[in-house]
Amino acid sequence: MSSAAPSPFSWRSIILPVYLPTLVFSIGEGAMIPVIPLVATDRGASLALAGLVAALVMVGELLGDLPAGWVVARIGERPAMIGAAMLAVIGVLLALGVQEVWALGVGVVLLGLAAAVFGLARHAFLTSYAPVRVRARALSTLGGVFRAGWAVGPFVAAAIIAWTGSNEAVFWVLVAASFAVVGVLVLLPDPERVFGAARVAREASVSAAPVTDASGRPLTAGEAEAAQESSASVFRAIRDHRGVLARIGTGVGLLAALRASRTVVLPLWSVSIGMPPEQAAIVIGISGTLDFAMFYVSGQIMDRFGRLWSAIPGLVGMAVGHIALAFTHDLPEAAAWFTVLAVWLGLANGVTSGIIMTLGADLAPKQNPAPFLGAFRTIADVGSAGAPLAISAITSIVSIMAANVVIGVLGLVGAAMLWRWVPRYVPHQRRR
Repeated sequence: MSSAAPSPFSWRSIILPVYLPTLVFSIGEGAMIPVIPLVATDRGASLALAGLVAALVMVGELLGDLPAGWVVARIGERPAMIGAAMLAVIGVLLALGVQEVWALGVGVVLLGLAAAVFGLARHAFLTSYAPVRVRARALSTLGGVFRAGWAVGPFVAAAIIAWTGSNEAVFWVLVAASFAVVGVLVLLPDPERVFGAARVAREASVSAAPVTDASGRPLTAGEAEAAQESSASVFRAIRDHRGVLARIGTGVGLLAALRASRTVVLPLWSVSIGMPPEQAAIVIGISGTLDFAMFYVSGQIMDRFGRLWSAIPGLVGMAVGHIALAFTHDLPEAAAWFTVLAVWLGLANGVTSGIIMTLGADLAPKQNPAPFLGAFRTIADVGSAGAPLAISAITSIVSIMAANVVIGVLGLVGAAMLWRWVPRYVPHQRRR
């Protein structure tokens, strides 16, 4: 047994360098994303095409995950995030400068690419720095910070729309947020240098302990050396961890699909039932606020009781919420039902705050987590990208109500998969 002392960890030490840039960037995202379908319809897109354009955020994230793992491992977290912020600015300026639906779509893809790099950089850092005893809380707090931005953003969007009468004016919030992120990253010390000694100590401690695979089986010296080498390549990480990626990754992908469908369905649903844009933005903002409020509770649940106690209730709750929403479209009180179920979906999603990042951190090689995390996040983002595309296709062929039912059923399937595989690969150990 290793006698190395655990690396020091301080919540205060990570607030400014880790959480503040995430909050600022997320406020810009949270303001822009709900109005993307509205801008698309303003430019002549149908309801189904508007859903497709909104889904391109997730497509961009999916396309960016594997390159993000390589970029972050290659140039470091801070340069990668600065580049991501500038890429987001380019995407917004393109969407504003060319008044065509295709230009909006390209700009949204660039935003997704930027979000992929930004999110993976923070995920990789906390995977290496946060000790296991507080890992779920550190990562659920990161998820909570993302949610805080997404909760504040729609309220900012509603105020700007009410003030200017223009949906496109909201896009400038993301431009301002991106430049603010660059300012924060340049002015504050680089967290990779500040916490470099702690990371080295932690990696030394990990390397001194017996190395195991994802199921807990001790590896031989040759297998351990091969695993460490393979972690340096994203594609080798996919090959060597294909079992856990196929099993837990698929369940996580379905969880991500439920989350992404919520962000697309709620704006589309408000358009479909004729709710005023500023009123819909407020409802979505309330849903996001409740989602955000659950982040630390989710981390406490995972650290104390295990990962399943966050994943299963959240997945089942979101699945039931989607299915229930499908039966309210033509009711006289459709707007009231929309409000109630948006709140329900916010609470259900909040219970899962940080679960995807925490499972990824639990399973990632500790010496160099970024390549594995890139692969793991790619699978999650397949669900994030696929669900909105499926919603768009089903809406155009059948109806938005049918799309909700299909997504809800997939959520129940995801809950069953995680119930089956998480205890095998991530057995819960009670913390003292």
